[in-house]
Amino acid sequence: MRDVSFWVWLAFLIGWVALRWPAMRRARKLRTRDDRRDTLDIALLVDCVFGLAVLPVAWRLGLFQGIGDRPQGLVPLVLGIAAGAAFLWLFRRSHRDLGRNWSVSLELREGHRLVTGGVYAHVRHPMYASFFLWGIMQALLVANWFAGLGGLFAVTLLYVLRTGREEAMMRSAFGAEYQAYAARTKRLLPGVF
Repeated sequence: MRDVSFWVWLAFLIGWVALRWPAMRRARKLRTRDDRRDTLDIALLVDCVFGLAVLPVAWRLGLFQGIGDRPQGLVPLVLGIAAGAAFLWLFRRSHRDLGRNWSVSLELREGHRLVTGGVYAHVRHPMYASFFLWGIMQALLVANWFAGLGGLFAVTLLYVLRTGREEAMMRSAFGAEYQAYAARTKRLLPGVF
Protein backbone atom coordinates (compact mmCIF):
# COMPACT_ATOMS: atom_id res chain seq x y z
CA MET A 1 0.00 0.00 0.00
CA ARG A 2 2.94 2.30 0.75
CA ASP A 3 4.22 2.10 -2.84
CA VAL A 4 0.78 2.75 -4.32
CA SER A 5 0.31 5.79 -2.09
CA PHE A 6 3.67 7.22 -3.09
CA TRP A 7 2.95 6.77 -6.82
CA VAL A 8 -0.42 8.46 -6.37
CA TRP A 9 1.36 11.37 -4.62
CA LEU A 10 3.86 11.52 -7.49
CA ALA A 11 1.02 11.62 -10.05
CA PHE A 12 -0.45 14.63 -8.24
CA LEU A 13 2.99 16.30 -8.20
CA ILE A 14 3.26 15.78 -11.95
CA GLY A 15 -0.25 17.17 -12.36
CA TRP A 16 0.77 20.26 -10.41
CA VAL A 17 3.84 20.77 -12.62
CA ALA A 18 1.70 20.37 -15.74
CA LEU A 19 -0.68 23.07 -14.49
CA ARG A 20 1.99 25.45 -13.19
CA TRP A 21 4.38 25.30 -16.14
CA PRO A 22 2.22 27.24 -18.66
CA ALA A 23 1.51 29.96 -16.08
CA MET A 24 5.21 30.32 -15.31
CA ARG A 25 6.08 30.57 -19.00
CA ARG A 26 3.40 33.21 -19.54
CA ALA A 27 4.45 35.16 -16.43
CA ARG A 28 8.07 35.39 -17.61
CA LYS A 29 6.92 37.30 -20.68
CA LEU A 30 4.97 39.93 -18.73
CA ARG A 31 6.47 43.14 -17.43
CA THR A 32 6.50 43.77 -13.70
CA ARG A 33 5.31 47.07 -12.26
CA ASP A 34 5.98 46.38 -8.54
CA ASP A 35 8.55 43.79 -7.46
CA ARG A 36 8.80 43.11 -3.72
CA ARG A 37 10.75 39.89 -3.91
CA ASP A 38 13.47 39.62 -1.32
CA THR A 39 15.60 36.98 0.35
CA LEU A 40 12.77 35.91 2.67
CA ASP A 41 10.33 35.43 -0.22
CA ILE A 42 12.81 33.35 -2.19
CA ALA A 43 13.75 31.32 0.91
CA LEU A 44 10.08 30.55 1.58
CA LEU A 45 9.59 29.34 -1.99
CA VAL A 46 12.70 27.15 -1.77
CA ASP A 47 11.43 25.78 1.55
CA CYS A 48 8.14 24.84 -0.14
CA VAL A 49 9.93 23.01 -2.95
CA PHE A 50 11.97 21.17 -0.32
CA GLY A 51 8.96 20.26 1.84
CA LEU A 52 6.50 19.50 -0.96
CA ALA A 53 8.77 17.66 -3.39
CA VAL A 54 12.33 16.95 -2.24
CA LEU A 55 11.53 15.36 1.14
CA PRO A 56 9.05 12.78 -0.23
CA VAL A 57 11.38 11.83 -3.08
CA ALA A 58 14.35 11.57 -0.67
CA TRP A 59 12.24 9.33 1.57
CA ARG A 60 11.24 7.12 -1.38
CA LEU A 61 14.90 6.80 -2.39
CA GLY A 62 15.63 5.41 1.10
CA LEU A 63 17.59 8.38 2.44
CA PHE A 64 15.63 8.32 5.72
CA GLN A 65 16.62 4.66 6.31
CA GLY A 66 13.20 3.90 7.76
CA ILE A 67 13.31 6.67 10.37
CA GLY A 68 9.82 8.09 10.82
CA ASP A 69 8.11 5.47 8.65
CA ARG A 70 4.51 4.65 9.49
CA PRO A 71 2.00 2.09 8.27
CA GLN A 72 -0.17 2.99 5.30
CA GLY A 73 -3.75 1.85 4.92
CA LEU A 74 -6.60 2.15 2.49
CA VAL A 75 -8.42 4.98 4.33
CA PRO A 76 -5.47 7.42 4.16
CA LEU A 77 -5.03 6.49 0.49
CA VAL A 78 -8.67 7.29 -0.34
CA LEU A 79 -8.66 10.49 1.74
CA GLY A 80 -5.34 11.49 0.14
CA ILE A 81 -6.78 11.03 -3.34
CA ALA A 82 -9.80 13.17 -2.39
CA ALA A 83 -7.53 15.92 -0.95
CA GLY A 84 -5.33 15.71 -4.05
CA ALA A 85 -8.26 16.05 -6.42
CA ALA A 86 -9.54 19.06 -4.45
CA PHE A 87 -6.02 20.52 -4.49
CA LEU A 88 -5.61 20.26 -8.26
CA TRP A 89 -9.11 21.60 -8.93
CA LEU A 90 -8.64 24.64 -6.66
CA PHE A 91 -5.10 25.23 -7.91
CA ARG A 92 -6.21 25.15 -11.56
CA ARG A 93 -9.22 27.35 -10.87
CA SER A 94 -7.08 29.89 -8.99
CA HIS A 95 -4.66 30.14 -11.90
CA ARG A 96 -7.50 30.42 -14.38
CA ASP A 97 -9.23 33.16 -12.43
CA LEU A 98 -6.00 35.15 -11.97
CA GLY A 99 -4.95 34.85 -15.61
CA ARG A 100 -2.23 37.38 -16.45
CA ASN A 101 -2.27 38.73 -12.87
CA TRP A 102 -0.54 35.64 -11.44
CA SER A 103 3.02 35.68 -10.12
CA VAL A 104 4.96 33.10 -8.15
CA SER A 105 6.43 35.80 -5.91
CA LEU A 106 5.52 39.19 -4.49
CA GLU A 107 5.05 41.04 -7.78
CA LEU A 108 2.37 43.03 -9.55
CA ARG A 109 2.26 43.03 -13.34
CA GLU A 110 1.82 46.06 -15.57
CA GLY A 111 -1.91 46.46 -16.03
CA HIS A 112 -2.52 44.34 -12.94
CA ARG A 113 -6.11 44.37 -11.79
CA LEU A 114 -7.72 43.22 -8.57
CA VAL A 115 -9.36 39.85 -9.19
CA THR A 116 -12.55 39.42 -7.17
CA GLY A 117 -14.45 36.90 -9.29
CA GLY A 118 -14.46 33.13 -9.53
CA VAL A 119 -12.98 31.48 -6.44
CA TYR A 120 -11.64 34.90 -5.43
CA ALA A 121 -15.24 36.00 -4.78
CA HIS A 122 -15.22 33.61 -1.82
CA VAL A 123 -11.66 33.72 -0.44
CA ARG A 124 -8.71 36.06 -0.93
CA HIS A 125 -6.04 33.35 -1.04
CA PRO A 126 -7.37 30.25 -2.82
CA MET A 127 -3.89 29.40 -4.11
CA TYR A 128 -2.64 29.10 -0.51
CA ALA A 129 -5.75 27.08 0.33
CA SER A 130 -4.88 24.72 -2.53
CA PHE A 131 -1.35 24.31 -1.16
CA PHE A 132 -2.77 23.46 2.26
CA LEU A 133 -4.79 20.74 0.49
CA TRP A 134 -1.53 19.52 -1.10
CA GLY A 135 0.07 19.40 2.35
CA ILE A 136 -2.87 17.38 3.69
CA MET A 137 -2.73 15.08 0.66
CA GLN A 138 0.99 14.55 1.18
CA ALA A 139 0.55 13.84 4.89
CA LEU A 140 -2.00 11.17 3.97
CA LEU A 141 -0.12 9.59 1.06
CA VAL A 142 3.55 9.68 2.09
CA ALA A 143 3.96 7.03 4.79
CA ASN A 144 6.67 8.83 6.72
CA TRP A 145 6.06 11.35 9.48
CA PHE A 146 8.86 13.70 8.38
CA ALA A 147 8.38 13.58 4.61
CA GLY A 148 4.61 13.40 4.95
CA LEU A 149 4.26 16.41 7.23
CA GLY A 150 7.14 18.38 5.68
CA GLY A 151 4.90 19.88 3.02
CA LEU A 152 2.26 21.02 5.48
CA PHE A 153 4.96 22.63 7.62
CA ALA A 154 6.47 24.45 4.61
CA VAL A 155 3.08 25.72 3.40
CA THR A 156 2.16 26.93 6.88
CA LEU A 157 5.46 28.82 7.12
CA LEU A 158 4.89 30.38 3.68
CA TYR A 159 1.34 31.39 4.57
CA VAL A 160 2.21 32.87 7.98
CA LEU A 161 5.25 34.83 6.80
CA ARG A 162 4.03 35.94 3.38
CA THR A 163 0.29 36.64 3.47
CA GLY A 164 0.54 39.88 5.44
CA ARG A 165 3.20 41.19 3.07
CA GLU A 166 1.13 40.21 0.05
CA GLU A 167 -1.98 41.89 1.44
CA ALA A 168 0.01 45.05 2.25
CA MET A 169 1.18 45.14 -1.37
CA MET A 170 -2.42 44.78 -2.57
CA ARG A 171 -3.65 47.53 -0.20
CA SER A 172 -0.90 49.78 -1.46
CA ALA A 173 -1.81 49.12 -5.10
CA PHE A 174 -5.60 49.06 -4.88
CA GLY A 175 -6.41 51.07 -1.72
CA ALA A 176 -10.10 51.28 -0.81
CA GLU A 177 -11.06 48.74 -3.47
CA TYR A 178 -8.88 46.11 -1.79
CA GLN A 179 -10.08 47.13 1.69
CA ALA A 180 -13.71 46.60 0.63
CA TYR A 181 -12.81 43.26 -0.95
CA ALA A 182 -10.97 42.13 2.19
CA ALA A 183 -13.91 43.18 4.36
CA ARG A 184 -16.32 40.91 2.48
CA THR A 185 -14.07 37.83 2.05
CA LYS A 186 -12.12 35.48 4.30
CA ARG A 187 -8.51 34.51 3.69
CA LEU A 188 -8.76 30.72 3.20
CA LEU A 189 -12.17 29.25 4.04
CA PRO A 190 -15.38 30.93 2.92
CA GLY A 191 -17.27 32.30 5.92
CA VAL A 192 -14.77 30.87 8.43
CA PHE A 193 -11.19 32.17 8.20
